[in-house]
Amino acid sequence: MVENNIGVSATFVVYILLMLAIGYIAYKRTSNLSDYILGGRSLGPLPSALSAGASDMSGWLLLGLPGYAYAAGYEAIWIAVGLLVGTWLNWLIVARRLRNYSLAAGDSLTLPSYFENRFEDKSRALRVISAFFILLFFLFYTSSGLVAGGKLFETVFGLDYSTAVIIGTLAVVSYTFFGGFLAVAWTDVVQGLLMFAALLLVPILAITADGGWSATQAAMDAKNPEFLSAFTGADGNALGFLAILSLLGWGLGYFGQPHILARFKAIRSADDIPTARRIAVIWSGFGLLGALLVGFSAIGYFETPLEDGERAFMLLVDALFHPIIAGILLAAILAAIMSTADSQLLVSSSALAEDFYKALFRRDASQSELVWVGRFAVVGIAIVACMLAFDPDSQVLELVSYAWAGFGAAFGPALILSLFWKRMTRLGALAGIVVGGVTVVIWGNISGGIFELYEIIPGFILAAIAIVVVSLATPEPSKTIQDGFDKVVGR
Repeated sequence: MVENNIGVSATFVVYILLMLAIGYIAYKRTSNLSDYILGGRSLGPLPSALSAGASDMSGWLLLGLPGYAYAAGYEAIWIAVGLLVGTWLNWLIVARRLRNYSLAAGDSLTLPSYFENRFEDKSRALRVISAFFILLFFLFYTSSGLVAGGKLFETVFGLDYSTAVIIGTLAVVSYTFFGGFLAVAWTDVVQGLLMFAALLLVPILAITADGGWSATQAAMDAKNPEFLSAFTGADGNALGFLAILSLLGWGLGYFGQPHILARFKAIRSADDIPTARRIAVIWSGFGLLGALLVGFSAIGYFETPLEDGERAFMLLVDALFHPIIAGILLAAILAAIMSTADSQLLVSSSALAEDFYKALFRRDASQSELVWVGRFAVVGIAIVACMLAFDPDSQVLELVSYAWAGFGAAFGPALILSLFWKRMTRLGALAGIVVGGVTVVIWGNISGGIFELYEIIPGFILAAIAIVVVSLATPEPSKTIQDGFDKVVGR
């Protein structure tokens, strides 16, 4: 690859230093837990949209999705469609109500605290169990980013994989540790724009260099005619209903992702949401299209099959660009990794600080104390995620799909119904979170027949059923809770 190229190395160093500088500036503006977790609810529509998109579309957008497109061809389009529709619906039906309700419900900073305040749960069960699932699934999600970082530094610089993972972890932890949410949001803006540019430029140049789109399609057809059909797999078998439904089902995950939902709570005004929604959908649409085209163009561009399709973006950049430009474009992968891993570390640390430490052990903890607990939690969580990422055979998309399903099923139905159904009860919410999370864990470890269906779909459905059944079987929420619901939603 380009392991000893001074131009590429210098580009990476400058990029990381820029992110650290942003973290330091944010550190100077972080004075309490609200600042550290939600940036004081001060984000405008552009940073909100780009931060949500960049923290969502992690390293899997430049490694995992192109790798899947490289291996499966047009079949990968179904995932992109599901994700784009999910992005739009999340901003459309969840963003405004969650922003208003989280503020009205005791200025809830985290998703567990929102559930606790929304249902006036004095037992703390909702808060603690929600925080448990956040920590569980974020360990896998964060490790997927560190795997992507390991592949990046290993491919670009020829580093030992484990060493590469450690370097990537240190880079992310450093600015998240000090700057908190503001550092994460501001760096996400830079990273989101860089990812956007890279995902447009690389496939366009690759397709042009290969003789145009018709030549790329011809090359795909020559290697495997099934690549050109969205209704058949690469093995020639027709995609069944369950397979297509599983791919589209990725869109359900958006409603339960704590690191994305945090952007809705942090936006400065509900009036900014329509503008932010348009920016987010356009960014996501072009980003997903670019990722697919990277995979498709790699099929045509490389005569020798790639051993690891998830390296397609990196190898195309190396083959097509001058080392300095290549360094900038490869920094987009680092941007994608950092923009999601930092968000995940921050949400996990806030769960430990706000939902475990304060809720169970130090209810009178000062703001300064909680900020520092959150900072040290970032380090601890990063160490565990780093250890999970040490397996060089790990696949980014596999790790992401498991964590994505876990969050979507555990929190998606509970959040949506809590924002739209005032008859929902505390025990109903608790049942939905537990059933959704446990279903994903069990379903994801069984294979064959119906269990080939992506675990987010049965998890989401069973969680919704559990919420409705248990809520109707238990006493109605208090008049205070119902009146508060009516006031927030404007009825």
